[in-house]
Amino acid sequence: MNSTSGPADFGRVDPDGTVYVRTGDGERVVGQIPDVEAAEALAFYTRRYEALEVEVGLLETRVKSGALSPEEARHSIAAVRASVASANAVGDLDGLAARLEALSPVLAEQAEVRKAERSRQQAATRETKERMVAEAEVLAAGNDWRGGVNRFRALLEEWKALPRIDRATDDALWHRFSAARTTYTRRRKSQFAEQAARREGARQEKEQIIAEARELASSTEWGPTAGAFRELMTRWKAAGAAPREVDDQLWAEFRGIQDGFFNARASVLSEQDAEYKANLDAKLALLEEAEASLLPVTDLAAARAGYRSFLERFNAYGRVPREQMRAVDARVKAIESAVKAAEDAEWRRTDPQARARAEETVGMLSAEIEKLTEKAAKATARGDKAAAAKANDSIATYQTWLDQAKATLADFNR
Repeated sequence: MNSTSGPADFGRVDPDGTVYVRTGDGERVVGQIPDVEAAEALAFYTRRYEALEVEVGLLETRVKSGALSPEEARHSIAAVRASVASANAVGDLDGLAARLEALSPVLAEQAEVRKAERSRQQAATRETKERMVAEAEVLAAGNDWRGGVNRFRALLEEWKALPRIDRATDDALWHRFSAARTTYTRRRKSQFAEQAARREGARQEKEQIIAEARELASSTEWGPTAGAFRELMTRWKAAGAAPREVDDQLWAEFRGIQDGFFNARASVLSEQDAEYKANLDAKLALLEEAEASLLPVTDLAAARAGYRSFLERFNAYGRVPREQMRAVDARVKAIESAVKAAEDAEWRRTDPQARARAEETVGMLSAEIEKLTEKAAKATARGDKAAAAKANDSIATYQTWLDQAKATLADFNR
């Protein structure tokens, strides 16, 4: 049969109107249409074939495009194959059956691809869930009580959106994730309970501090009371945070009491500073006079007398403003240090024991040089140049030491 044959070429019609179709198994009757032309009878059954051919073509397209799952495709192919095998139609039914059979390798290949894809997806899902479990366990061991709860919520939603993997692995991973979430929730609740207890304790401590501050607020013993307020502030900081709804209110109350005391103190001290300004001017004038006349110290006796006189006059004036105290005291200390340094230098210069030690050192070094000189002369006389050179080197060293000792002794003779 040539390639241009049509469906009608696969059938024939008996004179009584019986229509046959030829297949590889031989002829079989597909129907009977009496009292019509043979061509018309064949046309009726070839149209049935053409409908089957369209159905097979559509199925081929859907299978090859992957529109059907392998299982759906197998059911559809089996159904169409059964329709072709028993079709009351005229046409190349064997060809249609062969086309359906040719879909089997396509299905096998698609099944392998889907299996590989499913395996890849399972591996990716498992990896994702393992990562999520690891993150959940890290969160459960941490102390991020605010960000952690939001992250657990997001992880749970992400977990629900993922497909299941093999049951044993999926159940094991879910158990770990759920256990981490439960651990975190319990620790978070415990932490917040402890925090609430600490905050309540802080509230009570701060209320006690405020009560003590009220008792101090009217005191005019500025120094001790300021120290007491500083201690209260240290206790306030150590108390920690009270419940949020009262912490700011407690701080505002305590700060107000503090400000009231320190503002009153500042006002009084400011008035005192104005009174102390005259004292400062007088003391600065005395300092300038003393620095000009006593420094540097050249006459120790005069410096001692001048410093005593300066102190008597200096101390006759009262206090100076607080911000000037340190600078004024530093200048007085500098004059005192200069006089003290001159006294120490004089003592060292006139110390009889030190003089005796200096004289003893000069004598000892001089005697050693005489011995070495005699030793060098003897070595030279006997022609021992090495011994003579060694002795001369020692003489040079001892001479250096002797010069230094004589300079020290000379200081005592000034």
